[in-house]
Amino acid sequence: MFTPMSAATLTKLSLRLNHRSGYFGRLPGVILLTDAARLADPVPVAAALPHGSGIILRHYEVPGREALGRELMALCRRRGLVLLVAGDARLAWRLGAHGIHLPEWQVRQAPVLPHRPGWLVTAAAHSQGSLHQAGQRGVDAVLLSPVFPTASHPGAPALGALRFAAMTRSCPLPIYALGGIAAGNAARLTNSGAAGIAAISGLVC
Repeated sequence: MFTPMSAATLTKLSLRLNHRSGYFGRLPGVILLTDAARLADPVPVAAALPHGSGIILRHYEVPGREALGRELMALCRRRGLVLLVAGDARLAWRLGAHGIHLPEWQVRQAPVLPHRPGWLVTAAAHSQGSLHQAGQRGVDAVLLSPVFPTASHPGAPALGALRFAAMTRSCPLPIYALGGIAAGNAARLTNSGAAGIAAISGLVC
């Protein structure tokens, strides 16, 4: 079970990674992913994020997704956060979001990135091959997962801290660690070269 202390600790560790990697001020220090099943209302969690953090709006195929996006966008403007919309460039345009996040299938499918000047574009990756594809698409950063075993993908093979670090060092793109990360294991990523941590449950206070 996650506690307020574990969420705060995870955030601090992510910010430390962000500083050490040299991306502080250029990329979000920590990223919250919304999830309709595990975090039905992400607004209170988003409101607790530090300035400069990122939010990826997933909530795929959920009624009221655009309304939630507008609420999150208003929060981002007030608190200096960054909102990315997953898988829907048109919705990102309508919301005035800061960019988009591409699921792995979309990275494989799209020959050209939907882009707007100034947008931040991130992508999901689960393998060395998908990391390479993301690089070819010219994204700004990648969320690589699952680093550790995670309840959202039971039975899925985890990369582990060592393999994650090796993949991060072999890739020229900034990489965020995602999947099964909590205060108890996040310290294993200290020397991984990660640009930060992305999480759902780990950031719930």
